[in-house]
Amino acid sequence: MHPDLLYQISLTRVPQVGCIHAKILLQTFGTAEAVFRASLPSLERVEGIGRIRAQSIKTFRDFSRSEKEIHFLERYQISALAPNDPAYPQRLLPCYDAPVLLYYKGNADLNQLKIISVVGTRRFSDYGKQITEKLIRDLTAYQVLVVSGLAFGIDAIAHKTALKQSLQTVGVLAHGLSTLYPPEHLLLSKDIAKHGGLLTEFLSDCKPDKHNFPIRNRIVAGMSDAVIVTETGVKGGSMITADLANGYNKEVFAFPGRSTDLKSAGCHWLIRNHQANLISSAQDLIQGMGWEKKQAPVLKKQPELFVELNEPEQRILNLLKERESMHIDTINAVTGFTQSLNAATLLSLEMKDLIQSLPGRIYKLRN
Repeated sequence: MHPDLLYQISLTRVPQVGCIHAKILLQTFGTAEAVFRASLPSLERVEGIGRIRAQSIKTFRDFSRSEKEIHFLERYQISALAPNDPAYPQRLLPCYDAPVLLYYKGNADLNQLKIISVVGTRRFSDYGKQITEKLIRDLTAYQVLVVSGLAFGIDAIAHKTALKQSLQTVGVLAHGLSTLYPPEHLLLSKDIAKHGGLLTEFLSDCKPDKHNFPIRNRIVAGMSDAVIVTETGVKGGSMITADLANGYNKEVFAFPGRSTDLKSAGCHWLIRNHQANLISSAQDLIQGMGWEKKQAPVLKKQPELFVELNEPEQRILNLLKERESMHIDTINAVTGFTQSLNAATLLSLEMKDLIQSLPGRIYKLRN
């Protein structure tokens, strides 16, 4: 375990200090331990912290509970992922309220090339079930990672179909890993942990309280390239997830239903208000994301050999040579450059006709 983990866990438990404040503190002091060792005046001077939060940090003493959490993680081989960990979902990093610590039980790469979140109503229709299953079946060749919330309804259908198609799937939980909600999905959760993973930001003994579910949804929205709403009414968690995804500048897609179908009314609202792109098949999603499989390319020139490149340009070009394509969030995380430098470098490479941008903020070498 990371030597700073005791303090990282403790920081998430300090009263009055949420994800946004913790993120600011870590950016200011470097490590969680440094936050706790900082003086009261230096804490008070941090933007957004103030006297009350600073005092809350300085008076925190319950490190023993954090030690118990570490024992739980070690016993059940659960990984604790901080934003500076390469295994942390890099697509979450630009989200202003991204968790400062995640707990993960699984083997799926949370940063693989193509990640989708599939969400929808708990009270699904036959139509909702069919389009969800067909969507995932038709995406099998693209080896997408399927993310959902392990709830009844569309969530469970998405997970089960992914497993049936031998696709990895991740369930994002609204509680700690010592329990499972709903309990009817215990066997499903075990299959997901073996062939994907279970992910949460909540401590092991945290119960599935009602207010945790909307909080959980921001991870579902933020860790993917696209959110697909297959069937939902005008209220509920799926609409929250779609709204969050739009706020994070993620791609959102929705399937239409019949005009009189209340179970598709939320999808219709999203489409009508330009909050989601209308799709009727996996092919629509593939085209919208620029995932079309290309024919084997003809041997092509390597124009980069004849173009003078600076260090950031060469670094990004080398990364894109190693992979079919890369999401901007992954580029930001791997290069270690600032977002503004990466944006300028990517634009420069596009102008030099060395790379091309695809929908969903994805970049690849130009054929």
